[in-house]
Amino acid sequence: MSRLNQREDLEQWESQSLAPYALRSAESRGRLHPEAEPRHRTAFQRDRDRIIHSEAFRKLEYKTQVFVNDEGDYFRTRLTHTLEVVQIGRTLARALAANEDLTETICLAHDLGHPPFGHAGEGILAELLAGHGGFNHNLHSYRIVTELEQRYPQWPGLNLTIEALEGIARHETSYDERGFPGIDNADLRGSLEAQIANVADELAYNAHDLDDGLHAGLLTPTQLNELALWRELCQRMDWHEESMDVLTRHRFIRELIGWQLEDVLAESAKALDALNPRDSMAVQAHPAAVVGHSRVMRQRNDELHEFLLHAMYRNFRVMRMQQRARRFIVGIFETVTEEPHQLPPEYQRQLGERALPSVVGDYIAGLTDRSAVLEYRRLYDPLMQP
Repeated sequence: MSRLNQREDLEQWESQSLAPYALRSAESRGRLHPEAEPRHRTAFQRDRDRIIHSEAFRKLEYKTQVFVNDEGDYFRTRLTHTLEVVQIGRTLARALAANEDLTETICLAHDLGHPPFGHAGEGILAELLAGHGGFNHNLHSYRIVTELEQRYPQWPGLNLTIEALEGIARHETSYDERGFPGIDNADLRGSLEAQIANVADELAYNAHDLDDGLHAGLLTPTQLNELALWRELCQRMDWHEESMDVLTRHRFIRELIGWQLEDVLAESAKALDALNPRDSMAVQAHPAAVVGHSRVMRQRNDELHEFLLHAMYRNFRVMRMQQRARRFIVGIFETVTEEPHQLPPEYQRQLGERALPSVVGDYIAGLTDRSAVLEYRRLYDPLMQP
């Protein structure tokens, strides 16, 4: 006879299976707008599903990771990066007996607030909005799920659980700011699940940018030999050639991710054993993150990140893409700010309540690489249909 798991059955499984320091959906502090929970999903599973069905999540398909959308089909987009972060995050969460559903939710939401054209686009928007609060993609992710998504008549945003919102607010990596005034409690770190999402993001970012750089020919094995991480990886793979074929590159990236995962798990297990947290709050109140790499691996990753900054992110091809991004974003911002009636009606309706530059910033942040290029052409090409 078939048996359907009710929400209470799933919550009971969490209670019996997860570590004491994991967050449990039955103990959630609820949502900003109270509502009944579904029969066959936990609160955190509903959070996950709402993000997947959001407009902002679908737009990640055409938002840049490093390479602009028209550079080729192989390169990562924000969507493929997000899915890779989810896979790594779930692997870590399961091994550490954390809540996989909450981890997945935070991973899925961590890049929702990115504007078109990757980190270059964020920097440009931050400059344009410097006198109006600037622009931070973490804060914008939070605003998307609490304010900007319009899918329900009863409330703005997605009405996620408090735990999911805190995980988004406390997202941090070596290149992302943690939290923001008025939303995050600076005295607390993220939950174990939020910390896992942070590590998964950075792990995926470094490994997959390395993969894309090798694929694009911006990086070569000879260049990478200056890195201790790469030299040890070559030793692990017993590979010492000067050129790399496709299958070898895939093997290297798989080995790198697996090696980094094992390092995170070993180091995190040591930190948890030393802290011996009795609940999630003990993890959050601890002054240092309990999920992370060993000291040696952190040093190697810092060296890799610095190398990628100079050898890849500042490569002339990438710099050309960034200059194109500046032309598109600045062009749209300037002409729409000069004549706001060029904004779509849903943005024009906000003009009486909010400053014009902030409204234009939200509009641009919601564009994808593809739609930003198209919008630029509509605004500046006299032969283009408006």
